Amino acid sequence: MAVGQLCATCVTAEELIRAMPLSAAPGIPVADNGPHGGGWITTEELPLSAGVLLPPEQRIWQVLPPGLIYRSYLAGPRESRFASQWVHLSGEEDWAWDITLGGRIGILRYGTSDPVWPEGWQLDIEGAAFPRLSLDDQRDLIASDFRFGVPLTYRRGPWETKFGYYHLSSHLGDEFLEIHTDMARINYVRESLVWGVALRPTDALRLYVEAGWAFYTDGGAEPWEFQVGASFTPAYPTGLAGAPFFAVNAHLREEADFGGNVAVQGGWAWKGPSGRLFRVGAHYLNGKSNQYQFFRQHEEQIGLGMWFDY
Repeated sequence: MAVGQLCATCVTAEELIRAMPLSAAPGIPVADNGPHGGGWITTEELPLSAGVLLPPEQRIWQVLPPGLIYRSYLAGPRESRFASQWVHLSGEEDWAWDITLGGRIGILRYGTSDPVWPEGWQLDIEGAAFPRLSLDDQRDLIASDFRFGVPLTYRRGPWETKFGYYHLSSHLGDEFLEIHTDMARINYVRESLVWGVALRPTDALRLYVEAGWAFYTDGGAEPWEFQVGASFTPAYPTGLAGAPFFAVNAHLREEADFGGNVAVQGGWAWKGPSGRLFRVGAHYLNGKSNQYQFFRQHEEQIGLGMWFDY
């Protein structure tokens, strides 16, 4: 048999290494597919939960792809996720239970299929309800905001961007109205277009800025809003041990004369092989209320929370 025929059935050493489970390839250099890919890391630098090393992938069309390209801002007060925060409101000397019931998923992607560090274009849908319950008055519903959005996202290397639409509206709770009969509901509504840009100087550090313009408003809302922030989170799957996280977000709104609020969170996080992130830790917010029925009121929130990001 000719040498050429033999080589046609051969695979390279690199292909064998990439197909090898990490536990079977300690210390072997592999390609880094993160935002700063193009260099090499060793398998000892990745947790065993990272699974099997996949070869570099071409960009392909994918329906319901794994992972997200432009992830939600960790300390953003109105991001679609699943979360629970128990906070003391210093302005009213009350305890409140702020809940987020929602999520975000990819619908269509043209790009790579890496769930942790995907690249390419992706269309998502996201939505959430943000009820606030009183912990002092039989868990009465104080107010609830609702959000729905459709972002188009893109990532290449350390750069990420998104452009999208979202609707946000706010509603006062029936039980709260029964107690506070002198208070009128505000029909706060935003129909907005947003553009965001994020940069990852390192795999774990993310910096971002976002501008939003509402083409329809009601209830005291005004068109412009801006967000800027940073987060430090585990770059790769953590396994059971987890790793620390920190996040800060400033939200500036035209209706508050371009004031707003600043939120800070820190604690411990676990990242799965799909890129999903679960966090527990401390939460602090100072500025205008993030419940839009009370958007003119000042709040200082101090408490604990847990957050799950898709």
